[in-house]
Amino acid sequence: MPQPIALKDPHRESRIYSARTVAAIVVVLGMLGVIFARYYSLQITDYQQYVTQSDRNRVQLQPLPPKRGLIYDRNGILLADNRPSFTLSVIKERVGDLEDTLSVLGELVPISDSEFERFQTRLKRRRPYEPVALRFRLTEEEQAALAVNRYRLPGVVVEAQLLRHYPHGELFSHALGYVGRINEREALELDESDYAGTDHVGKVGIEKYYEDMLHGDVGYQNVETNAHGRVLRVLERNSPKPGADIKLHLDIRLQQAAFDALGDRRGAVVAMDPKTGGILALVSTPGYDTNLFVNGISSKNYSALRDSPDVPLFNRAVQGQYPPGSTIKPMMGMAGLESGLVTPETTVPDPGWYSLPGDRHRYRDWILRIRGTGHAPEVDLKMAIAESCDTYFYDLGRRLTIDTMYEYLAPYGLGDRTGVDTTNERKGVLPSRRWKRDALGQPWYPGETISASIGQGYMLATPMQLAVATAVVASKGERRIPRFLQSINGEPQAATELAPMQASEDNWAVVYDGMLEVVHGKKGTAKALAEGIRYKMAGKTGTAQVIGIAQGAVYNEDEVDERHRHHGLFIAFAPAEAPTIAVAIIVENGGGSSAASPIARKVIDTWLFGSTDFEDPA
Repeated sequence: MPQPIALKDPHRESRIYSARTVAAIVVVLGMLGVIFARYYSLQITDYQQYVTQSDRNRVQLQPLPPKRGLIYDRNGILLADNRPSFTLSVIKERVGDLEDTLSVLGELVPISDSEFERFQTRLKRRRPYEPVALRFRLTEEEQAALAVNRYRLPGVVVEAQLLRHYPHGELFSHALGYVGRINEREALELDESDYAGTDHVGKVGIEKYYEDMLHGDVGYQNVETNAHGRVLRVLERNSPKPGADIKLHLDIRLQQAAFDALGDRRGAVVAMDPKTGGILALVSTPGYDTNLFVNGISSKNYSALRDSPDVPLFNRAVQGQYPPGSTIKPMMGMAGLESGLVTPETTVPDPGWYSLPGDRHRYRDWILRIRGTGHAPEVDLKMAIAESCDTYFYDLGRRLTIDTMYEYLAPYGLGDRTGVDTTNERKGVLPSRRWKRDALGQPWYPGETISASIGQGYMLATPMQLAVATAVVASKGERRIPRFLQSINGEPQAATELAPMQASEDNWAVVYDGMLEVVHGKKGTAKALAEGIRYKMAGKTGTAQVIGIAQGAVYNEDEVDERHRHHGLFIAFAPAEAPTIAVAIIVENGGGSSAASPIARKVIDTWLFGSTDFEDPA
């Protein structure tokens, strides 16, 4: 008989089910244990760590750049201000694919190759989570295009910034200087906390000299952001402290008059107040538009400035070192009087040339070429200054010797930096035996003293130094450090005075009379300036030789290349009885002092009367 087949085993199924149930329960309990352990870790053990990380993702500390201080002229006219501008920036940490993002941005707004290159450079030296500028000065249409496509551009922000602007451009280029974007070297030198959120720094001139004052103090704010980095609300704010507003001694009317008078010629004008040392005007031509440098000048524009034969980036007023020529003759005259080697009545024979004792070489007077003889049979100091007699000063220089000349001329500020509050000032050269031995390793020769006595040879001076020296003469020995700065946030700044020269009032009077005769005398070398003048001007002409002229050769300006012609110089102060302005002017390759002296008349007329009707007779 066949055995019955068991189709179902309830006991076996019950055991399997129980085992599976237990296994499932164990797995579920294990998973719940893991979840509970993780929950315990998140909420209890590592709570503080994750709360901090969460806050870092939600709350950002943002630097708030300060507003840069404004710069005004003495009349309250704005010379450097800040204008709002919208900048396209990228926060690398919030961008998924930087290359794709840049590609999309290039489709939305025009971005040049140079802008991409500068962006890559800035990207390398940025701080974490710091926006890096890609495009500046966005138009309204460009802002709208970026706003519409914001959903495609995580990590891309459009920021409103205040950017430096120079409303007068080239007019004050060498006086004010400019700000520019912080470069790699400056980023290493500057205090990171002081310049957080700031892209610009003073590069040259007043903007650099007073950087700490103009920059201000950075502020900070804690903001809550969403996952895309968009600010939802400000949690805490520490406002930045704006930079100080400063007022300068500069006068825009005077600056414009000097700039217009120089025209398209290469040269410099420095005007200062002898009573305060305040710089009333500083012009160096040609200049350049300082606004080009604020956000990084293009390679094309920079190459044009750098490679120009007229070197517009060169500040001739404080960097240009020129032979001062006959402009030092008033100071030489004071040296002779104060040393007792000459008196007002001392005369020197003037055949139109001079020779050292025992030497047949003739040092010619400039007038020999014109008259074939000297100024007069005998020349005294007053005539020597008025008519710029070289022969008189050749003899005076020989008697003084070079080291005594150094001793008497140094107090006028020659041969050393004046201390003016700007950058890159040069020292010039006031030669002496020691100077030549240290600088050239050579002895001093008597003939070199003859050249130095009329401001030639090794002697070099900047227009700023000549302005200071002129102010010393105008104030009869009082010397003040030249200063652009007049006040800070309305608080006047005192002048810095140096020890005055101890000199006889009578000796100053002799030099004054000679300088008055330069302009107002019948034979004065700048007598053309006296036409229609309403005040007394004391001045001194000067011509600086650029190329050597052989003994017996005749200088013909028309046959000389323009850049080899003599420089023209002029110094002056007015009104002579109570000077309020001293000026120093150089016109490079102007041919002589007649190129420079009319500029002084126009500048001084503008200072005293607000305008000038003077026309250059030439």
